[in-house]
Amino acid sequence: MGQQETVDVDEVFRVETHGIDPIPDAERHGSAKDLFWLWFGSNLTFTYVINGALAVAFGLSFWQATAVVVIGGLSFFAISAAGLSGIRTGTATLVISRAAFGVRGNFPAGVLNWVVSIGYTIVNTVVGTLALEVFFAEIGWQGGTAGRAAALLVTLALTFAVARWGHATVQFAERWMAYVLAAGFGVLLLFVLPGTDTAAAPAGAAPGLSGWSLAFVVMLAGPFSYLPMPADYTRYLPRTTSLKSITWMGALGGFLSSVALGVAGVAAATQTDMTDAVAGAESLLPGWFQPLFLALVLGGSVTNSIITLYSSSLNLQVLGIPWSRARVIVISAAVTALGSLAALFLTDFTTSLLSFLSLLIIVFAPWGGVFLADMLLRRCHYDADALHTGSTGAYWYRSGYHPAGITALLAGMTFAALTCDSELWTGPLVAPLGGADLTLLGSVVSGLTYWALTRRRVAAYVPAA
Repeated sequence: MGQQETVDVDEVFRVETHGIDPIPDAERHGSAKDLFWLWFGSNLTFTYVINGALAVAFGLSFWQATAVVVIGGLSFFAISAAGLSGIRTGTATLVISRAAFGVRGNFPAGVLNWVVSIGYTIVNTVVGTLALEVFFAEIGWQGGTAGRAAALLVTLALTFAVARWGHATVQFAERWMAYVLAAGFGVLLLFVLPGTDTAAAPAGAAPGLSGWSLAFVVMLAGPFSYLPMPADYTRYLPRTTSLKSITWMGALGGFLSSVALGVAGVAAATQTDMTDAVAGAESLLPGWFQPLFLALVLGGSVTNSIITLYSSSLNLQVLGIPWSRARVIVISAAVTALGSLAALFLTDFTTSLLSFLSLLIIVFAPWGGVFLADMLLRRCHYDADALHTGSTGAYWYRSGYHPAGITALLAGMTFAALTCDSELWTGPLVAPLGGADLTLLGSVVSGLTYWALTRRRVAAYVPAA
């Protein structure tokens, strides 16, 4: 009877019982194609339209901005590859990263990642709420404060319900919402692309190194924020699943959706003022399609929020909260609701939040560099039991800290901080570099530092025969 209760717990519209505990082989299921729909659906978000428009605002021409969008999309190969460790260990990314930083050394990044995931969930919730509020107005309901509150309630309910049910429902919802959103955004492209002025001269002077670097930071910051979560969605896949197929399916999903919408933003910016991106894009559409466009903005916000909210619940378990995933997600949902209320009724909150989130790339670019370097050195083989055994396991190192991982992380963070150009902080090397923002190269610095310190000491775990 006990065995019956533990098998097939990952079902659609049934609350998932697993959290960060390793998924047994008997309960593994699915295929690499599931990852395509997960990353394709979750990245059909209007954020990429905004990012594409910003690249033009930084002084890039249509073709230059399009090149940045495409290169940004290629980063999903690294994001997807980061999920390979999940199939080998059956657990979440932030558990696996204990191998690189140590059980205690992993804790600060876990806290910051939870803050980032909740921050982005708040931003997406606000965007979806505002779009739904305008949708209400266009169909005849001028609800005022009540309308905005109702829009927020709907947006939160859609996100929380799916994320709380868990992994199987998240994948199901992302697939079916992807069908609808892809069709809708495909129509959007048909309206926006034909009017593109590919020969339009960028406003002002040539972008220079500053404009190029800012465009890359904008396009890559979103994908980089996913680095602490890919294994969350591969941990259920059977061990026999091809690692190559996992990498390609996830990467293609994220690449196609992010590039298509990024190019739409670039094209729109050559035709109209995109300072208010939603209003700017809406001005290029026929009247009958505008309410549907607002529904697309809402849907894209929800699909993106679902995966970040789900991963945030696993994150809280990594931080030591002794609740089930289905219970602990209530904490993330409550903080998201409070943050969204503040963002919607305190006009300067959203701007401050976005500035804060953009600054955290100083931590997460180097963190990602160390994690990926460690994964490559170990060839995705870990002692899965040791990841969960604390001070008695192989990843305790020195008092819970891995000196090489911490040193490499600090080296990357130092480089990122010195070369960061954000509203809250400008590094002392930005001016000598001609205004360039090289924050993302902190990942390269940290990864190379980790490799130099550990290449002869870190090896793939080989289980006993």
